[in-house]
Amino acid sequence: MNLPCLGNGHWHVAGVGGVGMSALAQALRWTGGRVTGSDRFLDRGTELPVFATLRAAGVELVPQNSVGIEPGMEALVYSTAIEDDNPDIVAARAANVPIRHRAEVLSALVEGERLLAVAGTAGKTTTTGMLAWALERVGADPWMVDGGGLVAWASSEGGGGNVRRGAPGAPWAVELDESDRSFLRFHPAWSIITNISQDHFELDEVRRLFAEYATHATEGIVCGPGVAEIIRPAVPASLPVVTPDATLAQASDGTWSAAWRDTILSVPSPGRHNLWNALCAAELCVQAQQVAPADVAAALRTFPGIVRRLEEVGGGPAASGGIRVLDDYAHNPAKIAAAWLAVRPADHAGRVLGLWRPHGYGPLRSMLGEFAETFSNLLCDNADELWLLPVFDAGGTASRTISSADLRNRLPPDLRNRVHLVSEATSPGWHESLAAQVAAQARLGDTVLVMGARDPALPLLARATARHCAR
Repeated sequence: MNLPCLGNGHWHVAGVGGVGMSALAQALRWTGGRVTGSDRFLDRGTELPVFATLRAAGVELVPQNSVGIEPGMEALVYSTAIEDDNPDIVAARAANVPIRHRAEVLSALVEGERLLAVAGTAGKTTTTGMLAWALERVGADPWMVDGGGLVAWASSEGGGGNVRRGAPGAPWAVELDESDRSFLRFHPAWSIITNISQDHFELDEVRRLFAEYATHATEGIVCGPGVAEIIRPAVPASLPVVTPDATLAQASDGTWSAAWRDTILSVPSPGRHNLWNALCAAELCVQAQQVAPADVAAALRTFPGIVRRLEEVGGGPAASGGIRVLDDYAHNPAKIAAAWLAVRPADHAGRVLGLWRPHGYGPLRSMLGEFAETFSNLLCDNADELWLLPVFDAGGTASRTISSADLRNRLPPDLRNRVHLVSEATSPGWHESLAAQVAAQARLGDTVLVMGARDPALPLLARATARHCAR
């Protein structure tokens, strides 16, 4: 099937190893055209798992030195993370090759289709996966482009779990990104907005952006807690703005469930925030696709989880000596707090040993106070511990005048003895060394939580920690 809004010639994706870019590269293969991709980690000899996924999907991987650029090709596709002096960008300009932002290409990909979009400061990847999973389980055969892979679909042959090719005319479940304002390019039929909080912009700007985005929906919006009152004044009175009507309850074992539309909704993914993600996905299935609530609830009870969203990579007596190890994408204060609290034992019988890598100098600088407050709250009145890794350096022109030590110094003095500064996280094998250090500190009943975005070595760190804890 050639998608009518895109050409089926040669597309080149710069930074193809990123979660969003790898998804788009696989989706571009649906046009029937040739897709090449480059990535700096490939040039450094770092064989990320996503590269095997891309090759299996028919994406040709080439060095990031302009070899992927040729006159007459459809376009070079880039993301906001790609610098202007990138060799592929420079070569495309010289050859008069169209240079298209990822969101521009994705919006063309879904043009004319029934778009069920998911936006929000946090939870959008998981909610998109829940929406696609539920629609697939009830027979809707959806398309999906997501910022993370479903664990069950990632293990399937030939896919990373972050894209799904559906049936002609079926709805598209797509995650949209507010970090570079690119979600304003889309006009979904229905959209979920999971939540609105400070992340990439100051809070007033975040609220303004989401209010503007809400006006792009043509049929309705499903809201997480607190969202409706922010966007309602901006949208026409005739547009449905729905917050799921549910009563949430937490069991003695820490699991959450909700009484919703005369049924009980629950998901295997831990935490109150994941139950709200599920409620938003379920409500959208009912509102936009007229799926029976009981059928949605039955589907979501089998949700397999998202790669790097509280993904359990080791745990339990059989797997890792009674020490649970989880991997999560959490990178801003709200996501860190949600992940940490979700895995903390309800009876405080074990500790949370958190490992976090700031994903950029700019975000650490702009939210330093919020990060300090979050970690102070998480570490007070318990025995939890934190390992702070160095800021992930993606190159480019970022100001490197802040470090993880600055964050540690903002914490109360009585907590700093439980905050460990990791001095090195770039040399070969660093993750094995750090994993051994953490495992030596872990005790039966503890939970190790690895957190952070952008650094592809973090999943390797999580799995190395699970191996060391199992010894």
